[in-house]
Amino acid sequence: MISDACRKRQREHFPPRVDNDNRMRAKKEVRQIAREMLRASFTDGQLDRGRIGSVVDSLLAKKPRSYLKILEYYKRLLRLEAEKRHARIETAAPLDPQTASQISLNLGRRYGTDLTTEFAVDPALLGGMRIRVGSDVWDSSVRNRLDRLQQQL
Repeated sequence: MISDACRKRQREHFPPRVDNDNRMRAKKEVRQIAREMLRASFTDGQLDRGRIGSVVDSLLAKKPRSYLKILEYYKRLLRLEAEKRHARIETAAPLDPQTASQISLNLGRRYGTDLTTEFAVDPALLGGMRIRVGSDVWDSSVRNRLDRLQQQL
């Protein structure tokens, strides 16, 4: 049998799980509300600044529990969504306009016509190119190949 003193120490060291369940439920609710806000921020499949402003204003007017955490998560979702619609193409040497437009066209077919492209020259790549769209990365640079070879040796 467990003594009362032992039970008391157990409660001090191991608080009831109810608090954890409530916190987990609150985090889930924050993520759910932020995702609903993100879905309401689109017009014709594109983020609409006006709708984003009105969604944020309506949240601030209501001020639900944990509204600051909701806004923080909503901001993160907006950043991730914006990154999905932007491509950064890095090359070791400048590309000719025809090649750049062909790359933009191919990426537009894959990711949608609202994709913006940014071309940058990075001599550290030594050759080839690196394309980043959101969390997708294609790295066919010489620098990447040398790094992989070095890891194998």
